[in-house]
Amino acid sequence: MAADRSYIAENDRERRRLEALVGKLDDAALSRPMPDGWTVAGVLAHLAFWDQRIVTFIELLKRGVKVPTENPIDVEWINEAAKPTQLALPPRRAATLAVETARAIDHAVATLPDELLAKNAAAGSPIMLLRAEHRREHLDEIEQVL
Repeated sequence: MAADRSYIAENDRERRRLEALVGKLDDAALSRPMPDGWTVAGVLAHLAFWDQRIVTFIELLKRGVKVPTENPIDVEWINEAAKPTQLALPPRRAATLAVETARAIDHAVATLPDELLAKNAAAGSPIMLLRAEHRREHLDEIEQVL
């Protein structure tokens, strides 16, 4: 039986939304403040960070290394620890990085062999294949601020 790949279409849809948004934002819009001390660019860098985490996890899975599971208690401190670095990126670089990383992770999860999808499922799905939900959440926030 073939693996469920319904996540691909949703990821593609939200990635295209990200690409369109980034394509129309100037540096002033990217520097616009967001809640909790973030900026639009900082939130985009945050998206890139969490997508890059999945890229890294896929490499671990391919090498047969145990992929860490997400502990909800860790998410907050990880976000706070990464925030200063993400905010320090030049706004245009943060935006470009978000798009480049979204493209890379969407390709990576779309082309995972069924064998690796099965390994991920057997391990409790530490690799979150559906990237669209996280993107949608933050793109909605950005659009609301803009």
